[in-house]
Amino acid sequence: TQEIATLLKAGLPLDRALEVIIHLSENDATQELVKQIREDVRGGATLHAAMEARNGVFSRLYLNMIRAGEASGALAMVMARLTEFMERSKELKETVKSAMIYPVILVMVAVLSVVVLLMFVVPQFSQMFAESGKALPLPTQIVIAAGDFFRKYWWALLLGGYLAYWLMGRQMANPASRYRWDERFLGLPLIGDLLARIEVARFSRTLGTLLANGVSLLSALSIVRETLTSSFMAERLDGVVAQLREGKGLGRPLLETGVFPGLAVHMVMVGEETGRLQEMQFQVADVFDREVQRTVKRMLALMEPVLILGLGLVIGSIIMSILVAIL
Repeated sequence: TQEIATLLKAGLPLDRALEVIIHLSENDATQELVKQIREDVRGGATLHAAMEARNGVFSRLYLNMIRAGEASGALAMVMARLTEFMERSKELKETVKSAMIYPVILVMVAVLSVVVLLMFVVPQFSQMFAESGKALPLPTQIVIAAGDFFRKYWWALLLGGYLAYWLMGRQMANPASRYRWDERFLGLPLIGDLLARIEVARFSRTLGTLLANGVSLLSALSIVRETLTSSFMAERLDGVVAQLREGKGLGRPLLETGVFPGLAVHMVMVGEETGRLQEMQFQVADVFDREVQRTVKRMLALMEPVLILGLGLVIGSIIMSILVAIL
């Protein structure tokens, strides 16, 4: 997208720009895709139609932006805006992914440490205790029983984990179950607030980008609905679209949903009143992008000591149960 935008700005015709992309690409699948699009364009099809013919490759948002750019004669500018939009969306995803790396590693180390203790260290002491013939304290009996269970039924734990993952995948694939889970996620403390901010940032940037390229508000909202990952928030947006058709505006129906943060809704209302809705959408997206980064940092600051403390308590409890029996 960025390369095409640059080539079009430099004055190259579309088919020539596509030809250059084919030679620049090092990926065979990308080359084949662009070749098909180029052939359709040379055959008289619009870029939007050529891309739409490649089913499942380009999103509805992308296709509508290209269509608006071709209709307005500003395809190069639209491609540049698409590039910026995609980069900002990727930055937001990467922020969340990067923030989760350390906690995930910490949890994996914690689980591995406990498994090693229970499966390999505790059995050495349990054999010694059995030979002594003394009655063991309750904490020591619990730890030894847990170690025996891990050694004998580790396969059942792995199978249970896989089944839980499979069932969760089935639940999320079912629209009704997905809706209920999304509602529960949004109701969680801290996590629900973070998810709502991520969705609002995506919603606002997508809507602003579409409006800036001449897509009508009603059409833009129906496209934005498909970009939301929370089916609960997407369903609430259906009611907003219905009220918008009745002439009730955008801000008030968004407020009535109860799922969009008050700050975002009031900024939308200001944009409607001043006739600068698309500009306000970009401001909302910038504000909530920063809010997401702050919330993630705050959660990490809370999560790291909690995980370390939890790991210390679990391992410490195992060690103390052995020491109590020895003493």
